[in-house]
Amino acid sequence: QVQLVESGGGLVQDGGSLKLSCAASGRTFSNYAMGWFRQAPGKEREFVATTSWTGGSTYYADSVKGRFTISRDNAKNTVYLQMNSLKPEDTAVYYCAAGPVGGGNWYGYDYWGQGTQVTVSS
Repeated sequence: QVQLVESGGGLVQDGGSLKLSCAASGRTFSNYAMGWFRQAPGKEREFVATTSWTGGSTYYADSVKGRFTISRDNAKNTVYLQMNSLKPEDTAVYYCAAGPVGGGNWYGYDYWGQGTQVTVSS
């Protein structure tokens, strides 16, 4: 089992920045690919970003490419999502996830956090 706890969400103005963190405990963190997903009210959960178990490979949704950066610190069992140039359409609950496969689909992940709310005001 892997337990994931997100933090860092909040309210920010259009064009602002936030950095989300996801702390992992349980099984060896460095064995897993890590991802961020988000879900806005009335919408399906969507992929945001993912990083390989080494952190050497990353992949982003087109909607956040160039604005968001995913990174991980295996020594701290933590994955981050730096979000810059935020837009109102980025408003959602953000979830981190861990899995042996990773990638851009939810079924690549076995473990999920409870989510953290990000609200971008216009």
